[in-house]
Amino acid sequence: MAAGGGRYFCTAGRGLEPFLAREVRERLAATEVDCISGKVFFSTEAEPSELRRLRAGERLFLLLKKHTPLAVSGNKGMALIPSPGSSPLACSQRKILHDIKCFVIEEPEYWLDVVSVWRNFHGGEGKKDDVSQANRLPLKRKAEEETAPVTKRQETEQARETLSEDCQVEAGERCVESERKSDQDYWTESKASLEDPSRISGEKPIASEQCSFSFRVSCRCSGAIAKILTSQEIGRAIGIALMKQFGWRADLRDPDLEIFVHLNDIHSVVGIPLFRLPLANRDYIKIAGLRSTVAWAMASLAEISAGACVLDPMCGLGTILLEAAKEWPEACYWGADISDSQLEGADVNIITAGLVDKIELFKASVKALPLPSDSFDAVISDIPFGKKFKITKDTELLPDILREMERVLRVGGTIVLLLSRHLHKHMDGISQGADSEACRAVSRGTGETTTAEALNVSGNSSSLVKGVEETFLSSRQAHFGSLVLDGIYGVSLGKTDAFIHKYRKISSGGNQ
Repeated sequence: MAAGGGRYFCTAGRGLEPFLAREVRERLAATEVDCISGKVFFSTEAEPSELRRLRAGERLFLLLKKHTPLAVSGNKGMALIPSPGSSPLACSQRKILHDIKCFVIEEPEYWLDVVSVWRNFHGGEGKKDDVSQANRLPLKRKAEEETAPVTKRQETEQARETLSEDCQVEAGERCVESERKSDQDYWTESKASLEDPSRISGEKPIASEQCSFSFRVSCRCSGAIAKILTSQEIGRAIGIALMKQFGWRADLRDPDLEIFVHLNDIHSVVGIPLFRLPLANRDYIKIAGLRSTVAWAMASLAEISAGACVLDPMCGLGTILLEAAKEWPEACYWGADISDSQLEGADVNIITAGLVDKIELFKASVKALPLPSDSFDAVISDIPFGKKFKITKDTELLPDILREMERVLRVGGTIVLLLSRHLHKHMDGISQGADSEACRAVSRGTGETTTAEALNVSGNSSSLVKGVEETFLSSRQAHFGSLVLDGIYGVSLGKTDAFIHKYRKISSGGNQ
């Protein structure tokens, strides 16, 4: 039985929901697509291999329950008769916990059907999904945005959705902090014991063939319900209910199945993760740089077609080029950077990804690229920012960077940039000044000849610039009035917000 034919949801970084919604429609022929903050719900008949190929999402789940928010606002003052020694608030909490348990475990036959789909999906795979991506060596990225690399001690799943709390429940043990956190983990984890349900209620767990089946509950709550109950209280109650209902065995460290529960003021959702590691963990990226989902979203805006020439003039560890080359392999890619260490890291990633024949690297400054004008169909770049990688006087350098990108771009081509909030705010002023600058064609050293000596880190000359000697510098113009804004997209990099800007070149603008 295929994993397809079901109802799913996939988490996404803030701002990437529209990219993910478009992707599931185009890649999976999904229907009933519904976007909310941080999640995209959809139905599809896609096979497991197709589901694994999603690039804009973080984690993929089989959907068990989706409901409107649980009513909690009236519970604090509800007219309940408290039991002796109990406060009205305690009665309210018990009532809410009862409602949550009923919501989660109603329709047990449907639960077993979904678990059966999950088991069929993982048939023959065992827990290979949990293999550690051990050799990831973080050389780059803005300290605030960097996704922590996977190590041997960090074999549990990453959850990167912006949420408030995460509690994982285990029978006879206490909840402990997750072994792994990324820059988008905003929830806090609590510690609580989960008692044997038979000692609480006097009932024995339902005997079934499922008794050896282990599970854990990951509960996250925010909004009104979080003011009344903690995640560990909710997770503990759900865990006990599941053990009583199905006879499953709770196991925090290495469960067969994880139950994801998210309760907030927007919805109540229950699901089962299809993969132990997030989709955003690319096995072909050895050294983590820019968030892979953001890099893919940027590349998807560049309108890359077969035979196109694509440049990242500030490529860093090459994440954008890797995502683009994996998705659109019929194009040709070049990456430049001024840093030797970044180019070395990018080369390691390119070799690991098996894309040596697709991506060429060379050392160059983005302000003086040794490339002919009008030579690329798309320019995609993450303008460095953050405490570690911020360009000194970046707002002063940005016009020079844009001019050079515009120069090498062909008419009709696209530029896609990732900008900090600071640079995003300055882009309007730069664009408005473009018309006045367009009337001044300022030569940068007439007669100077630049010999293209761009080499990749393996020592091979770039095929684009090999042996070319032209007066590139003297041909550069001081305007970039041919670029027209074609879209702005706000995205989250964890603790930092960023903005993707897309531009289209509508004319040569005298930039020959």
